[in-house]
Amino acid sequence: MNLSLDHLVINSHFAVEKTADIFRGLGFTLTPRGVHSLGSLNYLIMFPGHYLELVGLPTQGDKIRRELLESPPGIDGLVFASPDAAHTARQLSQAEFSLQPVQSFSREVVSKDARGVARFTTVRLAAGEFPAGRVYFCQHHTPEWVWRPEWLSHQNGVSAIDELTLVADEPEQQKQHFRRLGDTDERFRLTIMHRDEFARRCGGLIQPPAGRDSLFAAIRLRGGDGERIARDAAAMGMPVRREGERLQVALPDLMTLLEFLP
Repeated sequence: MNLSLDHLVINSHFAVEKTADIFRGLGFTLTPRGVHSLGSLNYLIMFPGHYLELVGLPTQGDKIRRELLESPPGIDGLVFASPDAAHTARQLSQAEFSLQPVQSFSREVVSKDARGVARFTTVRLAAGEFPAGRVYFCQHHTPEWVWRPEWLSHQNGVSAIDELTLVADEPEQQKQHFRRLGDTDERFRLTIMHRDEFARRCGGLIQPPAGRDSLFAAIRLRGGDGERIARDAAAMGMPVRREGERLQVALPDLMTLLEFLP
């Protein structure tokens, strides 16, 4: 199966507003807050063809999305595009992956003076199939209400997500398991490495917990103004590290490393 990135998810539990403020402070354009029919909240950081989702839970009300609450804060979602959710589910079942029931949901969208509804169908692999986090496929029924022109550019100059790093105690085992799922296209790379290698790469900015043998740890973004992003991150008290052209900004509360390359 050819795997094309649809979006990555950062789960903030009940602190999604705080996380949204951090990304605004780094110079990203965020969509207005969305409310899913499932009960979760989100903000999106849009790029052509894919996006970063900041997702969380409401502090009031009794409708709680359990899969988010039961997942640790941080990068907890790797989502690939699906042109046909039913067909994708059949392909995954034939490949002997364990699946959850296909799920359809929606959220209202406000874009300038226009209002609409974004509708989705997702094919979710069973919890624990990939222990680093939730892996699933998303079919967009109304992409025109997701990719709006006013949300596609960012003051910091970032233009794309091109890599997700997975840290594992047994990286070869994880690589083999993801190969069963398929190969990512040339626009996006999933990098899997041992925690010791990751510690060297990030200079100790974040420390993956010893109790987790696999987790999504870093997102690499392209096209940003490194000097501006570093200055804004430092002003917010965030750990920053430069290594050649690579800028690294840590979100310790979310066990997440953001990496920026020109």
